[in-house]
Amino acid sequence: MIEDSDSGWGSRRLAIKLRTRRGRSPASQRWLTRQLNDAYVQAAREQGWRSRAAFKLLELDDRFHLIRRGCRVVDLGAAPGGWTQVAVKRGAGKVVGIDLLRVEAVPGATLLQGDFLDPEAASRLRAALGGEADLVLSDMAPNTTGHAATDHLRIMALAEAAYDFAIQVLAPGGFFVAKVFQGGAERSMLAAMKRRFATVRHAKPPASRKESSELYVVACGFRGQPS
Repeated sequence: MIEDSDSGWGSRRLAIKLRTRRGRSPASQRWLTRQLNDAYVQAAREQGWRSRAAFKLLELDDRFHLIRRGCRVVDLGAAPGGWTQVAVKRGAGKVVGIDLLRVEAVPGATLLQGDFLDPEAASRLRAALGGEADLVLSDMAPNTTGHAATDHLRIMALAEAAYDFAIQVLAPGGFFVAKVFQGGAERSMLAAMKRRFATVRHAKPPASRKESSELYVVACGFRGQPS
């Protein structure tokens, strides 16, 4: 999504260095420096995306053709709205995002504030969509602790909750995409998904930072609710 050119985002740039400031931790200093030197962050600002994560969905969609013209899309944990923006701009017919936080309006989308784990959330989203979803997206991740094993278990619990929600609202033939971390605990979830979807794959889009252990699970061809 970021091409090399003399004036493009892939062109050679001078690295930006920050002066150390009192009250700023080394970790905060590293994060700010990385953000300022991240071509995807810069491209997101230039192109009007709300976060660099928008490029991850653009790249996944280019590969798997997830967003079909006129389709119905649910974006779980939608804040700040980057994936919702992509779904709208790629031609989805109806896009509904939900998040615990209030999300600034995205033209062409419906944004709900609330918890998708609420027992009434599935019916609220179906009503907002006007039917079943063709695609359920989850780029959610919990706050990290710095302990790899704990962080892996926490994100897998969130991904499993998103999967359980997805199979309540997806139409037959639908797609499900969720962020996971490498670590082994995803095996039981993947086994369950393979029974409910025609194909299940892992993907790491180029916009995912190389040092990150994040992956995306992409499930295609929902087989529908068991009779």
